[in-house]
Amino acid sequence: MSFAKNLTRLFAACFTLVAIAIAAPAFAMSEGCSGDCASCHSITLQEASGLLKEIGPVKDVKPAPVRGLYEVTFEQAGKTGVAYLDYGKKHIIAGQVFDIASRQPVGGSAQQAKTERKERLDPATLTTADALILGNPKGKKKLFVFTDPECPYCAKAHVELKKLAALEPDLAIYIKLYPLKMHPKAYDKSRVILAQGSLELLEKSFAGEPLPTATDKDARKPVEETIKFAESNGIVSTPTLVLPDGKILVGYKDAAAMRELLAR
Repeated sequence: MSFAKNLTRLFAACFTLVAIAIAAPAFAMSEGCSGDCASCHSITLQEASGLLKEIGPVKDVKPAPVRGLYEVTFEQAGKTGVAYLDYGKKHIIAGQVFDIASRQPVGGSAQQAKTERKERLDPATLTTADALILGNPKGKKKLFVFTDPECPYCAKAHVELKKLAALEPDLAIYIKLYPLKMHPKAYDKSRVILAQGSLELLEKSFAGEPLPTATDKDARKPVEETIKFAESNGIVSTPTLVLPDGKILVGYKDAAAMRELLAR
């Protein structure tokens, strides 16, 4: 089937969703400024949930690979989808975003094309190898967190994880570095952080501070293994939590919410 026909089918499939989301669609994208968008524009999961409550429960929101948009992951009729919200928070775009040159989907739409999200995985398949440890290394409770060193929402979640560790002395938090393709520098940063096993370097990255340049001594395999595991288990965004029973939870949560989830 031709690229044009594929696009036609996608637009047709998304028409109903767009009609629900907005009464008078007006889609506009701009290249915007040349700086760091996250420094000027932000949105919380709670705010996105309020704006898009007519579509379905919002599970995650983050900067999109296209400047000027947020990428929103939501559920509708028991299925997970991706839509795009403009920085003005007035328009929603449903469907996939394609790169003109490669004619391939990008960002979350690319992940959606390859991987379906799962609600649970077998906790026995999780490994503590190649993970940074926060909290009590000998803790009986185990919480796994898939995080990207350049993800602003992961940075916020990390602050809450430190609070959670203080509240739960018997908890071991295993941080698996999962660099997303939308953050091209995150892969090498993950290599450097894991090679040194350094929470301090991860926190420097979250703070926007420079990290040492990756060299051949900084192995690729640990990062590749985490990427492979995440994608094979339907984990396509960060931050993502995996509870002790294997339940997968996407998106930022504060310490109190995480503590409540662990107590269930």
